[in-house]
Amino acid sequence: MKIKFEHLKADTTSVTLDIDNWVIEKQQSWGVFSIEGDIGSLLGDLLCDEVCASSGRILKNSGHIAQVSLAEQQRLLEQEIANDDSDFLDRIDTGSTVYALVYQQCEDEDLTLQLMQELDLNHLQDSGFRVLSSGETRRLMLARALATQPDFLVLDEPFAGLDLAHRKSLGQYLTKLSQSMQMLVIVSREEEVPEWIEKIALFGQGRLDSLMDKSAWDVHPVIAQIRSQSEKQSEQMLELIRRHRHSSPFDNPIFALKNGKVAYTDKIIFSDVNWRINKGEHWQVKGPNGCGKSTLLGLLFGDHPQCYSNDIQIFGKQRGSGETIWEIKKHIGMVSSALHLQYRVDCSALQVILSGFYDSIGLYQKATRREQEIAKEWLAILHMTPFTHTSFRKLEYGQQRLLLVARAIVKQPTLLILDEPYQGLDYLGRRLIKNALELIARENLSQLLYVSHYQEDSLDSIHNYLEFTPDKNGQGYKTVIS
Repeated sequence: MKIKFEHLKADTTSVTLDIDNWVIEKQQSWGVFSIEGDIGSLLGDLLCDEVCASSGRILKNSGHIAQVSLAEQQRLLEQEIANDDSDFLDRIDTGSTVYALVYQQCEDEDLTLQLMQELDLNHLQDSGFRVLSSGETRRLMLARALATQPDFLVLDEPFAGLDLAHRKSLGQYLTKLSQSMQMLVIVSREEEVPEWIEKIALFGQGRLDSLMDKSAWDVHPVIAQIRSQSEKQSEQMLELIRRHRHSSPFDNPIFALKNGKVAYTDKIIFSDVNWRINKGEHWQVKGPNGCGKSTLLGLLFGDHPQCYSNDIQIFGKQRGSGETIWEIKKHIGMVSSALHLQYRVDCSALQVILSGFYDSIGLYQKATRREQEIAKEWLAILHMTPFTHTSFRKLEYGQQRLLLVARAIVKQPTLLILDEPYQGLDYLGRRLIKNALELIARENLSQLLYVSHYQEDSLDSIHNYLEFTPDKNGQGYKTVIS
């Protein structure tokens, strides 16, 4: 399939795409690297005719183009929420099953079963969409796209949310797929550009900067330049945090879980988890997709319904001894894919950061002048001042994630929970947040509880690890502490 961009400009509320001239030849696969700016969803929507260019044009042969993106995933969630039948059932509606979501794209049982086998979804075929982990959801979205049997496939951050084993298997799968399908692979991590990619398109702030062979990309100096820029911004962020620093009033343990267990009617998620977080400790939680990492964080945060059936101490209080959920949450900052999906209110970028002071999704009371000044400083550091009054839902996914990180940090919480915080961020945004978290941990401005599937995202200041491993009896997962 040949695709030609001619003097193309396209705009959303928060992103502009500017491509003077770019030709993708037949049977040619490209990698796209965006230094700064979340252009993947807009590029995919243009190619799939979901949106129109404001000027210029895209010329393309007849054929079907499919895309996989975090924005596409959010659109599916909106559909699932609209179809929620919990009010008419005697149980919580967890959404359409994995099998149904793939089958509805092709209405071909053989193809559905083949894709589920290839993408390690067989064991999830009866699971509802809304109970899948982030990695499981990403594999489902790829299966749905492939079920439409496209001629051209747009993959926006295809490895986001996947554990090491699934990143490796997906890499092998895409290598094989590349022999029969044309692809456009958009990444923000330089190491995720597949080896079989022939050409690279480099974007900066939405503008096509340069086109090059893969060999030229491998020695391109732009990465070193961006690292220097992100370090400067991170220092500015740290200085802001220092100015509003306060000390934690709690003694040990900050959190303790004894013989922790989460189980549902049909399966055990994990059992026999004994975990203690002392004052001043930073922790990283590791484990494969679906092992229960986010569930464990939900027990700590108080959002999981089984937190009251477990023996938990947090901030010196026994869970269920009369404390309110708000007494706990005011000392915790949280970033997670689940929170991102839940943050569906129509408030401004400024209000998103301000909501961190009140632990709310949206802002329902008047913020103080001091709080507004701090929130505006955060917007400036994140280069998002132009979007101060822009609706959160009109921002690109990566911009939304930056705001949610700021929302978690802004109140200087005792415990800062970061569950895959970089998902959807461009290269500069990821470097900026990683550097800032390293500095926060080093100076003990907050205690970090950190989840990431990437070894290169490990923070030097974290020395405590909790890792989920499969139970030898096949009964969920157990944990190893080191």
